Amino acid sequence: MNYAGRFYAVIGLLVIAGICLVLRMADLSIIKHNFLLKQGDARMHRIVSVPAHRGMITDRNGKPLAVSAQVNAVWVNPKLVPLDHPEFDEFAKLLGWAPTKLRHRLFQSKNKTFIYLNRSLPPGQAEAIKNLDIPGIYTEKTYKRFYPEGDVMAHILGNTNVDDAGQEGIELEFDEWLRGVPGKKEVIKDRLGQVVAELNTLRQPREGHDLALSIDSRIQFIAYRAIAETVEEYHAKAGTVIVVNVNNGEILAMANVPSYNPNSITGPRDGRYRNRAVTDTFEPGSTIKAFSAATFLQSGKFKPDSIIDTNPGRITIDGNTISDVHNYGVITVSQAVQHSSNVAMSKMAAVVGAQQLSKTLFNSGFGEKTASGFPGEVSGTLSARQKWRPIETATLAMGYAMSVTPLQLAQGYTMLAAGGIKRPISIVKNERVNSGERILPENVVQEVVKMLGLVTEKEGTGTRANVNGYRVGGKTGTAYIAGKHGYDHSRYISSFAGIAPLDKPQLVCIVVVTEPQSQHFGGVVAAPVFSKVMAGALRILAVPPDNLPPVTVEQQPVPPAKT
Repeated sequence: MNYAGRFYAVIGLLVIAGICLVLRMADLSIIKHNFLLKQGDARMHRIVSVPAHRGMITDRNGKPLAVSAQVNAVWVNPKLVPLDHPEFDEFAKLLGWAPTKLRHRLFQSKNKTFIYLNRSLPPGQAEAIKNLDIPGIYTEKTYKRFYPEGDVMAHILGNTNVDDAGQEGIELEFDEWLRGVPGKKEVIKDRLGQVVAELNTLRQPREGHDLALSIDSRIQFIAYRAIAETVEEYHAKAGTVIVVNVNNGEILAMANVPSYNPNSITGPRDGRYRNRAVTDTFEPGSTIKAFSAATFLQSGKFKPDSIIDTNPGRITIDGNTISDVHNYGVITVSQAVQHSSNVAMSKMAAVVGAQQLSKTLFNSGFGEKTASGFPGEVSGTLSARQKWRPIETATLAMGYAMSVTPLQLAQGYTMLAAGGIKRPISIVKNERVNSGERILPENVVQEVVKMLGLVTEKEGTGTRANVNGYRVGGKTGTAYIAGKHGYDHSRYISSFAGIAPLDKPQLVCIVVVTEPQSQHFGGVVAAPVFSKVMAGALRILAVPPDNLPPVTVEQQPVPPAKT
């Protein structure tokens, strides 16, 4: 056998193999060196995001209403998680999952490399999970929004999603201001995706800006509690309360019932999530009569003591009968507001005309959105047509043939309380007082305010709105709700719009109760809510009383002189 030939053949193969190895090493270390470095970096070098803290929302006094707290997100690579790991059941327990359910979830996702299991875990639980040292399970720091006031502030603040982005309310409207800008940093990760080294900070995270609202949380709580109690007492469908500062248009309270807990948004989508103060419209009924009276006085055709004959307590216009609750007979314009006479309003509207009345309403802010900036706010309806039928003119003067939001009504009454000056409505704390725009002559508004004061006196419709120690004024409203076949005489909107103190108005309060049962008059259902809320607000803001009873000093007996 030729052993020498075989020997040299093997030596030759080894030499060729050696040459190939040397060439390959040269190729990898010299020719492809830069390429391989880039590929290695691409697989291990990462630029990751550094979460930024979302700005805090506070009330006007600095009380936190929405804060972002640090939490941890837990995610897994299902391909790497051993479902039979001895600590798996403990891992499921820390997450709040049933072990069998979690195993099933991971088994179904076995072809994936990334799924979130929890995005708001407290740091202590996240650390405990990390200490279990189960392959394929990772944690990362993030932020979650918390709302200390819960359902009391829900409709004002709104909420954020899992990515801390605003979805509703103030969180949405001021999302760009509140949201921070995430930072970026270079890191090295191992093959399991865990950070093993931090190389460089490319951009520091920029924290979000804080936002101070005009809301006074103390007044907000009183308003929420008062309207919640009334909705429950009268088995109503919903209720809204708004309190506005007359001097600068700031909203001090805006409460809606039913509400929800923004910390845990669950339950049916039955309307509890929308801010009814800006999204829901209704025909305001008699609360508009204050603006009707102002129009009549401004026309110069009527004065507060002008006589109106309302006999026999009803009037027929275009085949439609308009009635009063009682036959008030011959009354003045002031008494027409005090008793909320539909007949008197209809007769005066026929003299002045719908054009002038609709102009006053437009100028007062009805038929257009307010300047509040709330997401989802609607403009209501108010016709601008040139020709009005007599019955349409009459119904407009009574607060029908139009629709408003509670916030629009609040803006209108704030204008009356401010002496005819209309200022922008604001939900953000406003250090400056806007000079505003004059809508009505001051002397006209002063007479209307006096009429509103009569409403809460003995013969008025709003006596239950009175506040001990203060003179208040306002207007009750009771309106039918329109259905598919016209007005439904079994469904009502009960409302009260008022101001206090009467001589020097500081606050406006609007109360709207939707579909109360057993009672439906605004003076019975809504006026007491106004009384409760206004009493609390005046006390909190330390507004001096203007209607205290006279103090009587009893004469003390003089002891006999000693002799």
